[in-house]
Amino acid sequence: MFASLRHRNYRYFWIGTLLSNIGDWMDNVAFNWLMWELTGSGAFLGLLALFRAAPILVFTLFGGALADRMERRRLLQLTQFSAMFLALLLSALVLTDVVQVWHVFAIAAGRGIVMSINMPTRQAMLSDIVERKDLTNAIALNSATMNLTRILGGSIGGILITVIGTGGVFLVNGLSTTILIWTLALMVIPPLAADVKRRSLLRSIGDGLSYIRASDILLSLILLALAPMILGMPYMTLLPIFADEVLGIGNEGYGVLVAFTGIGAMIGALTIAGTANMRHRGRVMLIVMIAFGVMLFAFSRSTDPTLSYALLLGVGAGQTTYMALNNTLLQTHASDEMRGRVMSVFFLNRGMVPLGTVAAGFLTEFIGVQWTTSLMAALLVALGIAALVFLPRLRALE
Repeated sequence: MFASLRHRNYRYFWIGTLLSNIGDWMDNVAFNWLMWELTGSGAFLGLLALFRAAPILVFTLFGGALADRMERRRLLQLTQFSAMFLALLLSALVLTDVVQVWHVFAIAAGRGIVMSINMPTRQAMLSDIVERKDLTNAIALNSATMNLTRILGGSIGGILITVIGTGGVFLVNGLSTTILIWTLALMVIPPLAADVKRRSLLRSIGDGLSYIRASDILLSLILLALAPMILGMPYMTLLPIFADEVLGIGNEGYGVLVAFTGIGAMIGALTIAGTANMRHRGRVMLIVMIAFGVMLFAFSRSTDPTLSYALLLGVGAGQTTYMALNNTLLQTHASDEMRGRVMSVFFLNRGMVPLGTVAAGFLTEFIGVQWTTSLMAALLVALGIAALVFLPRLRALE
């Protein structure tokens, strides 16, 4: 389950990611709660997600190309410095009591740009710091680590909002980014091939898109990752409304909701990490997609906090298990020199999240948060069943 930790570079990467992402998840909780306090509107929560994720549609392909032509460690350090600046800026605006809704939107857009470069670079760098035989384990363990930080950061963030306020949480996150910057500095990464650097950025992007288009497997996997992003992920943005209006558990309870999704996600990711030789991954991936939708539907109908916490374990496990399997299949079918660009197209799916989130946010104004989430979960289940029945090539993927 922890085979990849024997690699020195991966250990540094793992430690830095663990500690830095705790701050990121604390910040994520505070970010949504700040917008809810400023507006009290589910529609504005949906717009916040749009401003965060829309830049991904524009900049992620450039991020993937940069990840295939620059030293990935240095590129990650630059993005971490940028994230630190934005977190400290938002902290200053909140602590001086001058923050406005447009400030939050602008900083969210800035973070989206940073993440559009950071995320494909992180994923592509895994192949630089572990042996090929340990790549599947490293991908799953990295996913488990990120979801462990969701547990810790989500619960701590909900508590710290009460203790030091949202401005204090943003300050803590800004300082936490320095940890990953430091651990990256301790790593030794081999240089990229010189011929990659001689190609123009746009040509590199075009080469990556052509490579994906020529592979039925890669193209199918990337398209199949869309449904959970559009129909499944918006529930995370709507959790403040569930906490406040449906379950009546306030901001601390909201942090616990986030934490329970993280617990389930960590369980799912560790399961994948411990089953690197799993057979019929394509079939398992589609079954998990259906289970994810079923658990999300059940959560949307619950009005009991204890039951909701338990259901979110299943939601988190299904969400992360599905994406980890999809990610693993993509990386194992992509060549080393194209991996950054393949992963950048994969992360374009995250830019599609606002399509579902904005629709969900506005729909809550008309039919309520529970019926909105129920409808999206039901569509996710239907699509999963259709893929399982009518796409035999996906079922056959190992």
